[in-house]
Amino acid sequence: MVKLSLSYEMRIPDFGPPGEALYEAALDQCEWADGLGFDSVTLSEHHASPDGYMPSPLIMASAVGARTKRMRISISLILLPFYHPHRLAEDAAVCDLICGGRLDLMFGAGYREEEFDMYGLDLHERGRTMKEGIEFLKLAWTGEPFEWQGRTVHVLPRPAQRPRPKIILGGASPASARRAARIADGYAPIAPRLYEIYLEELTKLGKPLPEGGDPGVGGSTIVAVSDDPERTWASIERNLMHDAVVYAGWTGGRKGAMFAQVQTSEELKASGQYVVLTPEECLEKGQGGGYLRFRPLVGGIDPAIAWESLQLFADKVLPKLEVEAPSAG
Repeated sequence: MVKLSLSYEMRIPDFGPPGEALYEAALDQCEWADGLGFDSVTLSEHHASPDGYMPSPLIMASAVGARTKRMRISISLILLPFYHPHRLAEDAAVCDLICGGRLDLMFGAGYREEEFDMYGLDLHERGRTMKEGIEFLKLAWTGEPFEWQGRTVHVLPRPAQRPRPKIILGGASPASARRAARIADGYAPIAPRLYEIYLEELTKLGKPLPEGGDPGVGGSTIVAVSDDPERTWASIERNLMHDAVVYAGWTGGRKGAMFAQVQTSEELKASGQYVVLTPEECLEKGQGGGYLRFRPLVGGIDPAIAWESLQLFADKVLPKLEVEAPSAG
């Protein structure tokens, strides 16, 4: 069986549709996908991005929660150092209530100096900030008063999930793997080796190992489904190149990074970062199980193109797939 998911970063480049059109389309697509049995939607976060990359995923998650009934709503990642922990605990609790307990939270420490500079924070303090922030959330979501830095704190309302939402850490370094083993309920790294370090650290700490494998492994990420992939690629290439170039700039384009530096359309296709499939190719991938992950608006793709792709999937691929229902969390 296969699980279906959507993913949104909400870039608004200056050469594409306006932001209000992209956000309206994202919410409409989530409602549409929810009705078709999609398992989840993932929302991302970054700051200080000239193209408006989504800086407020909890607000977006609340909007999605109000428009859907079944799918899980995942934020990957919440960049915890940029939040006051008390306000984060409150906002996440209200969001989870709006979502009916369907909110999944993954936290990260951040890596872009521009973001830390914007907030007036020290990048090198992020490890300590993560530890303190996670500790605060665990205490806050009990609904009971607790002592914090010399004062009594009481955070209400509680989230809908009991005893609290799971705290998952993302990461791209061995330090993040060891941190997750110490303070989190789970870990979702960008590379399998990091997950191995996480498991090794859990063993050292005498903690039980999680069931299943690396949560980041398996499945395919799809930009579009098309009867004419070359035509569709040509119509969205500028969006894809924009997304790839900005990401590579953030990560330095270093070897082994998730987004390598590319210069041409051929290099972009060869990188495998963005996939446009025929219905037949999409069906073949879906029949292999795991996840089919769709990024219909990546790089600010025109909603009309995105809808054409999603409808083609619904018409020609979905009826032939065995889709796993959304999980309870």
